Amino acid sequence: MGCPLSAEALRSGPPGDDDDDEDDVVQVSLSAQSRQVIKQSWREIQDDISRVGIITFVRLFETHPECKDVFFMFKDVDDPETLRTSRELRAHGLRIMSFIEKTIVRIDQDQRLDQLILDLGRKHYRYDAPPKYYKFVGAEFIQAMRPVLKERWTSEQEEAWKTLFLYISSTMKRGFQQEQRNQRNQRTSETTT
Repeated sequence: MGCPLSAEALRSGPPGDDDDDEDDVVQVSLSAQSRQVIKQSWREIQDDISRVGIITFVRLFETHPECKDVFFMFKDVDDPETLRTSRELRAHGLRIMSFIEKTIVRIDQDQRLDQLILDLGRKHYRYDAPPKYYKFVGAEFIQAMRPVLKERWTSEQEEAWKTLFLYISSTMKRGFQQEQRNQRNQRTSETTT
């Protein structure tokens, strides 16, 4: 069975307060075998991470154009070719791939992994990137991996990556909500002093 990754997304306030009306508590368990599958498939795509990053975001913007709202530099770009050749999109894709690599490095260190992802969720609050978009990135990343791995892509890999991205999106949401509460409390304490 292996050590579980566990994510618990808690509500930060009254319903409708956090861009997501669902009251979601997510428990995610990733077996030792699934962790190995993730590590191995990551090694196999490392030479193509730039391409995977670009494909991920081009697909994200094509399938969920509303996601462009949080990326001010891509907000008005509708041409997929312009996106594919964008230096800024390439840089952002590489940042995401770097984050995934850090996740893989910490995949067997639950506390360090949790902290890394919570911090990313807090940063996304400051970027004004709400949790409702997080789950889309994982799905598009998986779709971008398939053509790179070709016939080596398996259903076991797909399930392992889906589980990892569920954990990432749930934990990021928790970090977002923590930062949202912190900022709200800070504003409240500033107005009362």
